[in-house]
Amino acid sequence: MAAVVAAVRAAAADPPPGARRAMTRTRTVLFWAAAAVLLIGHVVVAWHSLTVWRFWEDEAFNLTVPRNLIAGLGYASDGALSGSVITPFDPRISTGPVVLLPVAALLATGMDPVLAGRLVPLAFWVLLLAGLAVLGRRIGGRWAALLAVAVALAFTASAGVSPIQGPADLLGEIPAAALVVWALVVLPRRAWLAGLLVGLAVQAKLIALLVLPAFAVALWVLADGRGWGRILDTLRRSWLPLLMVGVPTLLVELTALVSLGPSGFVEHLRAMIRFVRSGGQDATTTVLQKLGTLADSWSIPAVLAVVAAVIAITLTVVGVVRRWRSASDADRLVIASTLAALVGALAFVGWWATAARLPLWVRHPAPGVFAFFPIIAASAVWAVRGLPRRGGLRVTGIVAAAVLAATVAGGATAHVISSFTPRDVTLQSQRAAVAPLADWVAENDVEWLAAEPWGAAVAPIVLTGAHLGLSDAPSMSDVPRLTGGTCTTETLADSGYFRICAAP
Repeated sequence: MAAVVAAVRAAAADPPPGARRAMTRTRTVLFWAAAAVLLIGHVVVAWHSLTVWRFWEDEAFNLTVPRNLIAGLGYASDGALSGSVITPFDPRISTGPVVLLPVAALLATGMDPVLAGRLVPLAFWVLLLAGLAVLGRRIGGRWAALLAVAVALAFTASAGVSPIQGPADLLGEIPAAALVVWALVVLPRRAWLAGLLVGLAVQAKLIALLVLPAFAVALWVLADGRGWGRILDTLRRSWLPLLMVGVPTLLVELTALVSLGPSGFVEHLRAMIRFVRSGGQDATTTVLQKLGTLADSWSIPAVLAVVAAVIAITLTVVGVVRRWRSASDADRLVIASTLAALVGALAFVGWWATAARLPLWVRHPAPGVFAFFPIIAASAVWAVRGLPRRGGLRVTGIVAAAVLAATVAGGATAHVISSFTPRDVTLQSQRAAVAPLADWVAENDVEWLAAEPWGAAVAPIVLTGAHLGLSDAPSMSDVPRLTGGTCTTETLADSGYFRICAAP
């Protein structure tokens, strides 16, 4: 009897070649079917983001920079939040030239401004997904790659008054995340290029500076030796990539110095420091409120999101601890990416959660969420693959990974389905509402319109082609107002939804 049991176990552990080939084919079919479904989901969300969802005020504000550049006014915003005057190198525009200069290039071709503005972030989104797929496969194989790309689809930052509606929004968070991911991809072989990509990420979105601790940890893991020897090797490997991090910012600031002159440049730096210190906001929030908001940003019940996060982090830590001392060269590459992701996620979420001035906008930590959360999920798959093939630990790991994958799949599916939910305002309805106002602006050669108030009136002004100001700015005292409310002065143009009112 013992011999029979042993034979059965051996057959189960080592199936015949025909059975192995059948299992391999089945897994391959399942993988490509899942990949196709995931691709369709991403295309659905991307299409809605590009052509359906409303053009909102932060996108419009950012678009004033490439529009002014094409008009010969330099790298300047309309200064809607800086006195409503043309403002070169406006610190309030935290989306940087890495995003806005390509938009200007598309505008120069005569392309529709909204599509030109949205195609650039969408291209970075594709770059982000490709980077996650490459890094995920390096970490844990093709299923880990699939899970990483699915995590990016599951995350939703569209809640609140300052959202990321989708991957095509003219914002810098997704481009920054894409550049950070590719920095991790190239880091083992071309550390200098990784540093340059991190520097470009900073010039896509200033908050990408929080990536630096994660970058430093990855360099340390990849260094040789132990103790002080490892630290010295880290320093030897790090000086060039860290120097390259500063190159894009140096070029931008040198351009600002030449454009503004010494006194203007000093004032520009002061304004930048004030903006960074305040975060541009003045809210009062708590850590628990922030973490609750983050948990609610996955299109599934928050408790499921928390469970998935605990599973992913636990499996990842277990994997790193088990392989730390006996890590092969391949394992070191994985551990470098994994620890960088853990440190990076902690830096972004920790900064946002503890910054009481910042509101409950999950957009703030979004670069870290998009870049690092998928890597942690992929590392969880790697950790399970490294568990002993026999025993309860392996079974527990597989079950936990299955729960993580199912939760991510549920969030991604819910996100895709929500794309079809009817919205009160769409890009098409905005264009229809603005068309009569744009005609009036063109006929009367109006250069400026003042939004009353900041919010829904901002995007329509940019869509009319006029410069954007705010009604409470002294420089706008004699400028017509655009509002969704009732005019208290003469109505100059009315589309039914928005109207242009004479200056008070």
